[in-house]
Amino acid sequence: MSADNQSIIVQGSHAVHLSEALSDTLPEAKQQAIRQLLDLLPADIFSATDNGKLNDSAGLTHETITIKDMVDGRGLACPMPLLKTKVALRHVAAGESLYVVATDPNSQADITAFCEQSQKTDTVNPLLLVINQVTAANSEETTVIKSKYSVDTIYHFIITKTDSN
Repeated sequence: MSADNQSIIVQGSHAVHLSEALSDTLPEAKQQAIRQLLDLLPADIFSATDNGKLNDSAGLTHETITIKDMVDGRGLACPMPLLKTKVALRHVAAGESLYVVATDPNSQADITAFCEQSQKTDTVNPLLLVINQVTAANSEETTVIKSKYSVDTIYHFIITKTDSN
């Protein structure tokens, strides 16, 4: 299935921050790469924060997403981003999220279907695909990212393990 036929899934507006464990274990360069990638997402969908809840100008509170880990599937052909996602999800607890980026258009269909399937089966912690967004890597901030991976499109996924209780 073509990525062009896939719908974009965004479940509300979210405040996203890196978990303390991730901040402690990842080198600063990788943390910076994650922040640069997250900055590509539209501001009306997402805003980075370091402190849990975020209020917008209308006083509405946005759901906070705690990113526990990241899968960098840029430059990898399908099904590698999905396989790396499955392995990384083993270390994500209920209520925590995994941030996945990929450049292969087939990854969008694969990861979306994987998350949908987890909700239809008797999985202990079903997966909620909170953000499924496509961005173009053409801004000045992503020049380093673009030259390293030679791509124009990045697929972003934030997958949250839900508590089945």
